Amino acid sequence: MKTAVWWIRRDLRLTDNQALTEALRQAGTVIPLFILDPKLLSSDYVGPARLAFLFEGLRALDSSLRERGSRLILREGDPPEVLTTLFREMQVEGIFAEEDYSPYARQRDERISLILPLQLLPGATIFPPQMLHKANDEPYTVFTPFSRMWRSLPFSGAPLPSPRQLPSVPELASLEIPTQATYSTGHTTFKAGEAEAQKRISRFTERNIFEYANMRNRMDLEGTSQLSPYLRLGMLSARQAAWTARQAMESAETSTAREGVDSWLNELIWREFYASILYHFPFVRNMAFKADLRQIPWHDNPVALAAWQNGLTGYPVVDAAMRQLRTTGWMHNRARMITASFLTKDLLIDWREGERFFMQQLLDGDPASNNGGWQWTAGTGTDAAPYFRVFNPILQGQKFDPKGNYVRNWVPELKKVPIKYLHAPWEMPLEMQKQVDCLVGSDYPAPIVDHAMARKRVLLAYRGQSLD
Repeated sequence: MKTAVWWIRRDLRLTDNQALTEALRQAGTVIPLFILDPKLLSSDYVGPARLAFLFEGLRALDSSLRERGSRLILREGDPPEVLTTLFREMQVEGIFAEEDYSPYARQRDERISLILPLQLLPGATIFPPQMLHKANDEPYTVFTPFSRMWRSLPFSGAPLPSPRQLPSVPELASLEIPTQATYSTGHTTFKAGEAEAQKRISRFTERNIFEYANMRNRMDLEGTSQLSPYLRLGMLSARQAAWTARQAMESAETSTAREGVDSWLNELIWREFYASILYHFPFVRNMAFKADLRQIPWHDNPVALAAWQNGLTGYPVVDAAMRQLRTTGWMHNRARMITASFLTKDLLIDWREGERFFMQQLLDGDPASNNGGWQWTAGTGTDAAPYFRVFNPILQGQKFDPKGNYVRNWVPELKKVPIKYLHAPWEMPLEMQKQVDCLVGSDYPAPIVDHAMARKRVLLAYRGQSLD
């Protein structure tokens, strides 16, 4: 094969890139191509933060390609049309891409496969969803047996090294990568690119992975890997993440350390589980997995929804989490569960409202994982938390932010509030509110809903009954 296209989608990396490796094996000239797809860029599920992260990642990838004698070609348009044009321009003989499993990606790739020689390679997940099924060929809908099957499969091999040199790219027209200012996020918490992803996974596996089981739920500690944005856009391969966990397990010296590593690996398996669910049951993007929970009488409450979105609910741990999301494009996983439970259970607002808002805000917004997480918390999904599990935002804050550092960091109005009242500031005596410059209802909102009442209401609603 003389000339091939490496079609970059969710794999902004050179290390352990099976699509790039296969293209290099089969072709003398490989054109690295990224297509700005207007349908994706204008989607209700895409927001400025993730676009900024994507464009910054493309610049980092282009820089790495140029160091190796190649460069990134950027085009915009409907992928079949863009690829067909490039085929004619360069007499391309093959297109190599990492397989994606979202409904849109599968439909797009099926269309292209009918007219062009598209070869899809693994990489978005460690094991393709098609591989993991029951003995009767039905897909798993419960995590534990899925996990057992996943762990029983032989590992798919060590990560591939980054190529040292790449073939030069012919003279081709290419768009400029949009500047980050076009999609300004106002933060630099997550630096995009493969190099940053490699630094983070090295730093995490030096120490925190061994303490992960004990630290992962503490919102006030740096106890998680914060690698999800890099996995989302393939700046780090899922296989390298799992391989690194396996290496860490071999060096773990205590049962606590081994538990920590295994707990983190389990999170990678959850990611694969949700990818499998979306692959086999694409309707979950639009409706509850559980048919008997598709008629919940959700409340249409724009005022309450806006208060939740802006971190003004009057419940400190909820507000801290939502402000963290809007400021950084990321949220601690425990906080995701707390805020999702508050929206669906306390406010009785449709989980799809929260799912869409998270996708608009999150750097790691992934159709499968985000949907799976929201349906799990709402109780509507496969292998979900039971519908009667309603997180108490006060107790959650006390348990997972025991010193109040997380709340004080993101809700500065409460900075001076004593820990005794921090997670329920409305219980503060009025004189104390004045002393700490935080009048509830003025400086900081009073609770927009009574949790005890809301819990009774949602349990009745899920049973098709009313509180009235």
